[in-house]
Amino acid sequence: MSNVGIWITAAIVLFVLGSIFGLRVSPREKALGSMRDQARKMGLHPRIIVAPEWTKVPMATEKRASMVAYYSVLIPDARLALMRARVVDGKLQVVQGDQKFNDLTIALKGVYAIDMQANCVGLYWNEEIDLKATQLDEMKAYLYQLAQR
Repeated sequence: MSNVGIWITAAIVLFVLGSIFGLRVSPREKALGSMRDQARKMGLHPRIIVAPEWTKVPMATEKRASMVAYYSVLIPDARLALMRARVVDGKLQVVQGDQKFNDLTIALKGVYAIDMQANCVGLYWNEEIDLKATQLDEMKAYLYQLAQR
C-alpha cells in the first residue's frame, strides 16, 4: 500500500472515531436529564423557557435573553391570584401581586424568582446549582406551602 493509501485510511478512521466520540452525552447533560425525569415522577413540571424580564436574570448576550429552568406544580382546585416575586438575599421581593409574600424567607439555592397564577405555582431557578437533585422534595413542599397562604 502506498503512502497516499495509508493517509486516506488514517483520515477515514479519525473521522469515524471523531463522529462516535462526538455523539456521547456529556455528564452534565445526563445529570440534568435525570433530574428532570425525577422531578416529573414526583409531580413537578420542569420546562426550559426564556427568562421573563421581571425576574432580572442576566441576559445571555446583549441582544438575546437567557433560558432558565421553570419548575411548577399544578393545583387543580386552586384559585390563586397573580403574584410575581424575585428572590433578593434569600427573601421574596414582590414585584406584582399580594404583598403578604414580601420578605418571606426561601432556603432553596439558585432560585431567581417565583410566580403564582390561577392554579399553578412555579419557580425560576438555576439547575446548575443542584445537579444531584437534592432540593426537589423541598422545592415541591415550598411551592405547595406558598399556594396554601
